[in-house]
Amino acid sequence: MSLEVMMSTEHEVIVRPLGQPGDLGWVVMTHGELYHREFGWDAGFETLVAGIVADYARGGRARPQAAWIAEVDGVRAGSVFCMPGDDEGTARLRLLQVTAAARGLGLGSRLVRQCLDFARDSGYKAVTLWTNDVQKAARRVYEAHGFALTAAEPHHSFGHDLVGQTWRCTL
Repeated sequence: MSLEVMMSTEHEVIVRPLGQPGDLGWVVMTHGELYHREFGWDAGFETLVAGIVADYARGGRARPQAAWIAEVDGVRAGSVFCMPGDDEGTARLRLLQVTAAARGLGLGSRLVRQCLDFARDSGYKAVTLWTNDVQKAARRVYEAHGFALTAAEPHHSFGHDLVGQTWRCTL
């Protein structure tokens, strides 16, 4: 897997494969804290994230998967996972996040592009994702990369009434 480094006049931004000690726990903790602070979501969301991270960490799949951490000036600032989807030709984009302090540096777009490139290079024909309607900034990133909304369904999760959304990008 490649290491992508971007130098700007202000920050060193690195997108690297997930795998350093603490990466898995950081993804779970940061999702829990970030979504509680921004949306008031309860620990049920962190539980969901922990299950996805544990599923990824168990590995052992016949189909490819990968995950990346974005760092800004040596500090973890974002993540994305690319995991096998429900059918052989489909991957799933999971756990995209960018910390509040790192927003505006284009990390969300870079992480999504990393996931899509990996999926394409791994032979997947499409990538799907599930999100909620309150994720306005993330949805703009998904749309910019060719994702289209395919389904929406109200649900009560994480202590709130939400509208879950399924998005798909054909590669």
